[in-house]
Amino acid sequence: MKKQKKRIVVIGGGTGLSTLLRGLKKFDTDLTAIVTVADDGGSSGRLRDDYHVPPPGDIRNVIAALSEVEPLVEEMFQYRFKGQGKEHLNGHSLGNLMLTALTEITGDFSHAIRQMSRVLNVNGRVLPAANQRLTLFAEFEDGKIIEGESKIPSYGQPIKRVFSKPYHVHALPEAVEAIEQADVIVIGPGSLYTSIIPNLLVEDIRQAVLRSSARKVYICNLMTQRGETSGYTASDHVRAIHTHVGESFIETILINDDADVPEEVQKAYEEENAEPVRFDVRLLEGMGLRVEKGAIATLSEKGSVRHEATNVAEWLMSY
Repeated sequence: MKKQKKRIVVIGGGTGLSTLLRGLKKFDTDLTAIVTVADDGGSSGRLRDDYHVPPPGDIRNVIAALSEVEPLVEEMFQYRFKGQGKEHLNGHSLGNLMLTALTEITGDFSHAIRQMSRVLNVNGRVLPAANQRLTLFAEFEDGKIIEGESKIPSYGQPIKRVFSKPYHVHALPEAVEAIEQADVIVIGPGSLYTSIIPNLLVEDIRQAVLRSSARKVYICNLMTQRGETSGYTASDHVRAIHTHVGESFIETILINDDADVPEEVQKAYEEENAEPVRFDVRLLEGMGLRVEKGAIATLSEKGSVRHEATNVAEWLMSY
């Protein structure tokens, strides 16, 4: 009898999600990525406003990460137009334009994603957290409310909570089904308040995660993020997720157990008011979490601290 593939659902957005998926696609899994649609900056934000479509940027990056095509084709899909006197195209990526065009043609964002995934031979399923635009808001500790995902990190005050509008948004049935049937649900890594939590604000997603019998793991961020998680420990990240969901549901947290971040890299992050996340293991265990440690950090070519996708994926496959 043929062994059933491990069913893994990854929920998030941004570069953290794409990085992890590049590692996971190397394994024989039933893989589903549920991706935030709350972005309103850059090319995604312009297309969102001009064409009234969900922002395609995070979806585009996930499709690229899971695609099995020639490198040149992926490079073309990710190509970003630039140049003087080209205001209409400047800053747009070809993939964003293609997803927007397909949405206009088909009248359905999720159908556009399916078609683009087929064209680029995606290894897995890519699903938006909702099939429509969401606007993200943040309420800060001083009572100020900021509208717009791209504007939230720039306010510079501690975030009390985030919420999205419209309030009553339905998830795709395929996303709910994938969560309910998953063996493992992975939260993160990624920007806590603007990439991870917005997915869990969609009520159908939230309820499905709580209802699912899957093992639920959080891949902890490696560095804090200016304007979102300055000074946050690992337990602060988990607490914020649980507060927004309304229940404690994460069972396991994967944290880095490698050597310290090089001093010159830390200094570069300090200039951005960021620092390595402190892994307060005792507090995490006191919250009832199983704490797993692994060598999951690496440095990118640009000197940024990133998750080592293969190591994280290998750990998930054995979890």
